[in-house]
Amino acid sequence: MWNKEKTDGKRQPGQADDLMATTTNGQSAAVEPVGALEGINAFVGKGVDFKGTISYHGTVRIDGTLEGEIHTEGTLLVGEEAVIKAKVTAGTIVCKGQITGDILAKEKVTLRAPAVINGGVETPMLSMEEGVQFNGTIEMSAPARTANLAGEGMVAAGAYS
Repeated sequence: MWNKEKTDGKRQPGQADDLMATTTNGQSAAVEPVGALEGINAFVGKGVDFKGTISYHGTVRIDGTLEGEIHTEGTLLVGEEAVIKAKVTAGTIVCKGQITGDILAKEKVTLRAPAVINGGVETPMLSMEEGVQFNGTIEMSAPARTANLAGEGMVAAGAYS
């Protein structure tokens, strides 16, 4: 997922960068529907300031500044230069940038250096690299399928009464 290869520092059509998405002809758009961005449903590019709510089904990539809310059942990709001040709800979050606000991930949160998190995180699974700054609280709930098994009278692994 993280590709560190760069050619001349410019994005080429179809070239992947460190969060697996690019724009066509090197241009960034505030919120760009999928067209040439393979698998990305919304994109806030580097140098773009966005205020408001982003709600999508699918993958959202943020490389700029966002203030407000982000909602997706899919994946949120936060680039290294991204600055987010928002309430974030997603299925999966992969972050190398800065997030200030409450985070709810239904599947998992992956924090990659040099990520900075300031706020509460609720997720069933957390992965954090050395070099990440985490200032806040973490609440790790049982994954959806484990919770369903526990609700049917089965004890989930690692759960104590």
